[in-house]
Amino acid sequence: MSTRKTTLFYVVLIAVASMAIGMVIASRMGLSPESSAQQGPLPAVNSAPLAGPVDATTFRNIARAQTPMVVNIRTEQKRRTQELTEFFGGDELFRRFFGDPGQRGERPREQVTESAGTGFVVDKSGLILTNSHVVEGATKIEVGLFGGERGEYYDAKVVGRDQLTDSALIELVEKPARELPVAVFGDSDQLEQGDWVMAIGNPFNLGHTVTVGVVSAKGRPFPTAPGRQQYMLQTDAAINPGNSGGPLLNLRGEVVGINTAIYSNGMAGGNLGIGFAVPINVVRELLPQLRAGKVIRGRIGVSLATQVQRDVLEQMGAKDGKGALVQQVEEGGPAAKAGMRRGDVIVDFGGQKVTDNDDLVDRVVRTKPGTSVPVGLLRDGKPTSLTVTVEELDLESEGGRETTDEDTSTGFGMTLQDLTPDIARQLRVPAGTSGAVVVDVEPRSAAAQAFIQPRDIIIEVNRTPVSSAAEAGRELQKVRSGQIAMLVLLRANQEVFVTVRKE
Repeated sequence: MSTRKTTLFYVVLIAVASMAIGMVIASRMGLSPESSAQQGPLPAVNSAPLAGPVDATTFRNIARAQTPMVVNIRTEQKRRTQELTEFFGGDELFRRFFGDPGQRGERPREQVTESAGTGFVVDKSGLILTNSHVVEGATKIEVGLFGGERGEYYDAKVVGRDQLTDSALIELVEKPARELPVAVFGDSDQLEQGDWVMAIGNPFNLGHTVTVGVVSAKGRPFPTAPGRQQYMLQTDAAINPGNSGGPLLNLRGEVVGINTAIYSNGMAGGNLGIGFAVPINVVRELLPQLRAGKVIRGRIGVSLATQVQRDVLEQMGAKDGKGALVQQVEEGGPAAKAGMRRGDVIVDFGGQKVTDNDDLVDRVVRTKPGTSVPVGLLRDGKPTSLTVTVEELDLESEGGRETTDEDTSTGFGMTLQDLTPDIARQLRVPAGTSGAVVVDVEPRSAAAQAFIQPRDIIIEVNRTPVSSAAEAGRELQKVRSGQIAMLVLLRANQEVFVTVRKE
């Protein structure tokens, strides 16, 4: 796993402009081979209240009992690149958005890069949970078991993966003669701020390592796809590159999360005491679909306004201040076909009251595609209703992770995304327009001081036209600290010239 694979967590409330979220491991996955794994029941979960003292042997006992079910994962990926400057493996997230450090116009060549991560056994048949980004794009996956001889690895393949929760299920192709120890699932909803937790993983490819800390916070929003996020557990248990996909355990040694990302203050990507884990309850519910090879979710084709105050919703007719305000309606999407408009406030979905954006999104993605759902809304303060036929969510067509990254390396404090045809339609820009869309601006950053705004489209950097986030990032990277970058933005279909000084 590359220690230089980093991405910025641009939604979390405690963001500091000089910091960047680092994906603990960032590989890519483009295969989903068929699996012999059969549909099975959900793993049992222990929801009994956590109780009992913590003594000198508590963590020793957890480590001794649970380390055997944790595995090391190493992968190979074939990439076409101009130059590799990584420490452990391919710095794919960096190159994906800011280009290779070689000269433009160099002929790329295919390279095989290696990455490392962690997983844990969830079934004696050889099924293992890990992060999707650990095995993403892998042409070869090998699993090292605890207690095996050094260098003893077994081939594995992907069964199913899910970008939205950054989870993946892999399966051993060849299995050891001995019986595999299996993880026990805890109840992540039961966790509270301050609860003790332990992380087990493969930091910096060192092998099985344990660290201890507490749950620092719950419900931290983490961007996993454009406009979509997963709520994470935050912990100060040391998590480093290589820990990704490993278990976060409670005091009973039960898995309550999958370690996924860290805050990082530089290219080294080391631990700063701020790590993030996907709550295990979220992934546990998806296991049957992961076993089947595909996670299916619903969508209705709307964008929702964020940070809407309660009194605003009340003025729009929501007497209790609850609901979800529609900001954009995708042309030709399910909501548009049903007659939904911008400015509608969705207050009911499928006969249940909608409390806020998160509540609505959660219910929509859980709805089976093809289902016709009655939707109650307020339009100009008056209640109305319509029926929306839910479609299947396709993250790849929405842009997916491959089209976004935080512009941390260039020092301007903005998030860029490719201007896809779908986004161009939503922004109502002329057909054929190309560039990089600004999707987020860090407070007090260089971009913010230059009054660059989300939805601005960068079409030129220092008099060089750019047609993608990667090209814009590459040109911005050339600007030295303290120097000025000249940008031409497309804002409300008007070209705007701005200058911004690199931090």
